[in-house]
Amino acid sequence: MTDPQLRSVISERRQLINLAYRLLGSLAEAEDVVQETYARWYALSEPQRRDVAAPGAWLTTVASRICLDLLGSARARRERYVGEWIPEPVPDRSEWLGGPAPADPADRVTLDESIGMAFLVVLDSMTPAERVAFVLHDVFRYSFAEVADVVGRTPAACRQLASSARRRIRTSRGPSGTQRAEVVRDFKRAWETRDIEALIGLLDPQAIATADSGGLAPAFIRPINGGEQIARAWIEIAARAPEVTLLERTVNGQPGLVAQLADTIVSVYAFDIADGRITRIWAIRNPEKLRPWTAG
Repeated sequence: MTDPQLRSVISERRQLINLAYRLLGSLAEAEDVVQETYARWYALSEPQRRDVAAPGAWLTTVASRICLDLLGSARARRERYVGEWIPEPVPDRSEWLGGPAPADPADRVTLDESIGMAFLVVLDSMTPAERVAFVLHDVFRYSFAEVADVVGRTPAACRQLASSARRRIRTSRGPSGTQRAEVVRDFKRAWETRDIEALIGLLDPQAIATADSGGLAPAFIRPINGGEQIARAWIEIAARAPEVTLLERTVNGQPGLVAQLADTIVSVYAFDIADGRITRIWAIRNPEKLRPWTAG
């Protein structure tokens, strides 16, 4: 089978993975969506494919619709999930997508911020239509007319969906990457030395820690509320696993930590930081969600 559009079609894969991951919060599911999207493309006859004026737009529309269907069934799947569900963490962009980051700094900022764990958690609280409309328009810069074609609503309705979603996103930007890295580094040092006072000082008094094991690894089931309570829990974790090595890594585009045991990454930690203190910790322990960190 020949395809004169092969190069342009294959070159869309990175964009499709980027899109599907933000819509679903799961790299594994995003890869499945892209595979299904390409399967539908090659299910078309050659004349049908030749009639597609913009293959990239066609692929994006199909992938978005598949994601919209999956989001519609996600609530039922989450009800069967053991413990809290956290979006799947991803390593540095070059590690999970291959190749360099976008050349345009504006694009890099937009894309990197839109995979931050705090951002994805807020996206997960939206309705499927809100999420698709917001991500397509605000992150990937699609027009509301194009968004309408995906979600099956009018452009005006899609504008309202994106506006509603936008209100859920914090308008104020967090600290710079350097400031975040310093706080995370200090947290790592205090955790390694089991300095509970230092940990309490680094945590906001109203901080929340959430773990995701999917029932496949030891983890606390319910979120821990309060900086002091989190600090004590982390001291207990350190005492129970003294052989674990902590490494500073980029987690969803921001400074984070990974826990390594016998050359295997067993936990990934993402943080949200405000005013020099940690306000949220997301601990991902589910081995199925750590595949991008352990593969290769």
